[in-house]
Amino acid sequence: MLYPHLGGLMKVLHTACVVLVLVFCCTSAARGEGFALNEWSARGVSLANGLVGRADDVSALAYNAAGITQLPGTHFMGGLAFISPSGSVESYTAGGSHTTTAKPATWMAPHAFISHQCNDNVWLGFGVFSRFGLGNSYSGDWQGRYNMYDVGVQTLSFVPTLALKINEMFSVSVGLDIMDGHMYLGSKIPTVTVAMERFDNDMQLEGSGWGVGAHVGLHMRLNDQWSVGVSYKSQVTLHLNGDVEFGWHGDNLARAVAHLPEARDCNAEATLQLPDSLALGIAFKPLDNLSFEVGTTWTRWSTYNALNIYMEDYDSINNKEWRDGWNFNASVEYKPLDWWALRAGFFYETPVISEDHADFIVPTNGRKTLSLGMGFQWNNWALDLAYSHVWVNSTDYGNTRASGIRSGGIIGGQSKNVSADIAMFSLSYTF
Repeated sequence: MLYPHLGGLMKVLHTACVVLVLVFCCTSAARGEGFALNEWSARGVSLANGLVGRADDVSALAYNAAGITQLPGTHFMGGLAFISPSGSVESYTAGGSHTTTAKPATWMAPHAFISHQCNDNVWLGFGVFSRFGLGNSYSGDWQGRYNMYDVGVQTLSFVPTLALKINEMFSVSVGLDIMDGHMYLGSKIPTVTVAMERFDNDMQLEGSGWGVGAHVGLHMRLNDQWSVGVSYKSQVTLHLNGDVEFGWHGDNLARAVAHLPEARDCNAEATLQLPDSLALGIAFKPLDNLSFEVGTTWTRWSTYNALNIYMEDYDSINNKEWRDGWNFNASVEYKPLDWWALRAGFFYETPVISEDHADFIVPTNGRKTLSLGMGFQWNNWALDLAYSHVWVNSTDYGNTRASGIRSGGIIGGQSKNVSADIAMFSLSYTF
């Protein structure tokens, strides 16, 4: 029956509301291959996303929500990932080569989950996490400033979920992905005044919007040793509306500009098509305290074929023509003691960008990640910790036709030594 659980559920919802407010306030950007994120729980990160087949804690709401039917009672989890990317871009011009290092930054990616068992066959869940995000910033006078010098894409998904236990083997789930998105972009425009004076005009674009998608999950517990999970996350189309502001305006008599179109603050809109993904995980548990998982995730980045920004006076057309990407992962979890778990994982992701349209917004071209972590449990509490290092392949700019690169005098170049360090924690409580 549902009613005996309502008292505990109300206490959990009160706690969850406080945490979700904090989560929303500190949401920022991070970067994955393309700009997909998978920092959804410390345990999930330490297992290199190996929670699609296992799906046996409440963060399964992000990895494969059908797995929450393995969780009796009510469970809550919240936490943060601290992501510190680094890297540089070497650009070639007629005057030689120039190396520019990205500004140091630490981004925070939060997560929060709650699941509740209603009866023997029905579970409800609610998750808050980020599926996409990126952040990248350079000096305002660097060689690639006409393409960008500051960019950020932030998303936050609110995912109410229903999970059903069909029988002892099969469970399914369906969820609604209500996604909030925010984007900002800073770049320079080479400008000539009527007095033939040259300077860089500053352009700042910022917008936000909402989109809706769906999540579907399937979990199969074949026996005490083997389980299989499948999870699908649909496309989400964000319709962003915002403003464009210029440092100097066309009607400013002190700096009356001769270039067209005229630089004037205006409204802007853009459509950001975010891809769908399909994940498969196969978990093997030969002992009660030892488990393995291998899996793969396909992400349809080919839907991200352009990022076009429409303004009142003119449009910015940016072809992308990305290709679909694959993530291959493997992980192990061992519990030497009932209250202590050790974890490790590795994944490899294939390149998705088209170097014919490569820009400085996303200087990645495939990556690999090694993760380590551990978990501690006492009474109803659990603390998970994770560390992950990401190696990112170099991007070549020799053939790119992206806007603002050739016009800035850049005739080639490559990204160099791009990597990221990720530290993460999750705190859980079972009611």
